[in-house]
Amino acid sequence: MTAWRFIHTGDRSPAENMALDEAILTAHGEGKVPPTVRFYGWNPATLSIGYFQKAAEVDQEAVANEGIGFVRRPTGGRAVLHDKELTYSIIVAEDYPGIPRNVTEAYRVLSEGLLQGFRALGLGAEMVQLASDEEKEKYASAGSAACFDSPSWYELVVEGRKVAGSAQVRQKGVVLQHGSILLDMDTDQLFRMLRFSNEKVADRMKQSFLKKAVAINELLRAQGKKEVTLREVEEAFRREIALGLGVELVESALTDYEIELTNRLVQEKYGTEEWNLRR
Repeated sequence: MTAWRFIHTGDRSPAENMALDEAILTAHGEGKVPPTVRFYGWNPATLSIGYFQKAAEVDQEAVANEGIGFVRRPTGGRAVLHDKELTYSIIVAEDYPGIPRNVTEAYRVLSEGLLQGFRALGLGAEMVQLASDEEKEKYASAGSAACFDSPSWYELVVEGRKVAGSAQVRQKGVVLQHGSILLDMDTDQLFRMLRFSNEKVADRMKQSFLKKAVAINELLRAQGKKEVTLREVEEAFRREIALGLGVELVESALTDYEIELTNRLVQEKYGTEEWNLRR
């Protein structure tokens, strides 16, 4: 069985987390490290926005008042509040056997282990395929700036509500897919940090969001089941991601090169207003 590297980098700052994902992507593209699965958390809790998202959609004063970090991701999508969650990244060359060139099909392949991870926790998760007009209408978004507002192709839902938000980018011949697996979700806090034209619109968007997004423990409570801990979620997803990819995940550590590159990317990119407020 092919061995991939597994790294758990613990809780890091917003800039460090995005810099680490890019550093691993670069190192893998240069042949310095094998394909890698990384688990991580956030300190402080952080609001991240997508690469193409306008920073003006976020109330920076509210972010500061909440004591929340802020960073722009190198991937697309909309705003995510990273707090009570497991965040993962999968970094693998585009030409790795079995990785489709098509972006949506690559999502399907890389997300298979995530699907099985939710099922291992006792949840009836499924992959959304927005093939028909009926499905598109069912999952239509009200259009808020929040990432979990609506699923896209091959994203994961339970009872029609999105349970994982993932995004993908391809650079230097390498695929980076990362995303959030929510244990619990503070929707009120998230919406306090987003800008809306008025309170009525904000409330309408929030109510729509609550119908479209859900966290693991909310689902388990509704089923009368015991809540899961972060440790239990990590163990389930590490096992199922390996099975889904058909690889062995071997625990390892960052290289000196990756650490050096991460520090440089924090200073020159992800820790700067020029990057984070660029749009």
